[in-house]
Amino acid sequence: MSDPKTPAIEVISASKRYDATIALDDVSMSIHEGEIHALLGENGAGKSTIVKILSGLVQADSGTIKVFGVPVKLSTPQVAHRLGIQTAYQEISLIPDLTVGQNMLLPYQPLNAFGFLSNRKADELVKEHLQRYKLESVSPHTEVRNLDLATRQKIEIARAIARKPRILLLDEPTSALLSSDVKWLSELIARLRDDGVAIIFISHRLAEIRMFCEKITILRNGKNIATFKTDDCSDEEIVRLVIGRSLDAIFPAKPTRPPGEKGYPAFSCRNLQLQNHLNGISFDLWPGEVLGIAGLQGMGQVELFHALFGDIIVSEGTIERNGKKITLASPVDAIRSGIGISMVPQDRKTEGIFPELSGSVNVSLPILKRFSHLGWLNLKAEQSAVDMTLSRLNVHPRALYKSCASFSGGNQQKISIAKWLITGGQVMLMLDPTRGVDVGTKYEIYSLIGELAREGGAVLFYSSEVPELVGLCTRVLVMYRGTIVAELTREELTEESVMRAALGNVPSDAVS
Repeated sequence: MSDPKTPAIEVISASKRYDATIALDDVSMSIHEGEIHALLGENGAGKSTIVKILSGLVQADSGTIKVFGVPVKLSTPQVAHRLGIQTAYQEISLIPDLTVGQNMLLPYQPLNAFGFLSNRKADELVKEHLQRYKLESVSPHTEVRNLDLATRQKIEIARAIARKPRILLLDEPTSALLSSDVKWLSELIARLRDDGVAIIFISHRLAEIRMFCEKITILRNGKNIATFKTDDCSDEEIVRLVIGRSLDAIFPAKPTRPPGEKGYPAFSCRNLQLQNHLNGISFDLWPGEVLGIAGLQGMGQVELFHALFGDIIVSEGTIERNGKKITLASPVDAIRSGIGISMVPQDRKTEGIFPELSGSVNVSLPILKRFSHLGWLNLKAEQSAVDMTLSRLNVHPRALYKSCASFSGGNQQKISIAKWLITGGQVMLMLDPTRGVDVGTKYEIYSLIGELAREGGAVLFYSSEVPELVGLCTRVLVMYRGTIVAELTREELTEESVMRAALGNVPSDAVS
């Protein structure tokens, strides 16, 4: 039995450099058995580097890692696994083309007496895991690509726990989860804590940090800024420590011009139909407006955004831009000159960027023709335009030539947004754009949304975080089972009213 005074895992003076970038600078921290320890910091502060080092994906340039008091070299993920370390990643590591069952067991599939894979044993084991972690509704034979993002995140977490870790790293485990899923996770975490598992919990949601964690370590610019008990620090002080400054106002002022004051809507849709997803969706989005879309997972909001971007063809209904009917047969139709519709997707890694390409290539892709003449690309003009757009989002100039994969999640999201800013389009569809980014990056995205609206742009904004909808939007349309069931404005727009409508409990006078 281990000495309770000995940390389950200890990082001592760890440093890591990538070329000129210092990812970790002499960082030390320790977590004991049964302790849930939050790791906070802006994107790029060093959290992901800590996770990769402890997971065996990369090695520190200097420093020592101890597991239950014993110095170890975490040279590969398999070594980390043998030492009882498991990780559930924010950028989900499941293989889309494999089934849930195959992903759950990979690379530790059971073998029969002849050394071959035993499908019978595998099925039994996966069903047992899914039942234990209350995921019975998920078929082990379903390919992961056919699951929604929240379910994929739950499978990622369940797989890590099924391997019976002594040390568990949870990297933004709630970024794709619904409120009901957070309760599911809290029950799992409580069980693990009672079993003595040491948990490192990374999140940007302070309410969840307070719900789960006893201690907090804050990283900034690769350094350990502070470690303290959760109850010893206010939210305001935590934010100041994370970003190095205070935020006087989280949300920018909302546009004051009332929708429909004059002219045509920037964007309209009427009676959009899509089998099993959309049932008669109609609304107007006005210039200078931030219009919110609310709804629980699977209520049609994702399909709506993809339909408005031409990525899904609706079976019935019309779409208008500035009062003129348009046809969206593909995203090319949405972004072409004269229409100017852009979309920031829900999953930046698989839908928003090409991780292995440079920021310059990613950002210029939608308008590459502007920089080409007779088949030749004007690289100077391209880089100048990209540099100007990235500067607007405070992305480091090295993004011009470095691959997106080398940047933090927050900077990847900024690049995903920059790709559409550069087009100059006046209608921006933003599908949960702050998912999994830090408080500082969120503030920058909020400010950008406010800026776009003040410049006369129109923003359709979905968020899985209700406070964002209330804080940013002039109106919020609530979806339930593919239908808009409520339109909330001004004083009636509250977190309570949004959630009431999202759960299907809608007063008759709120239905639009």
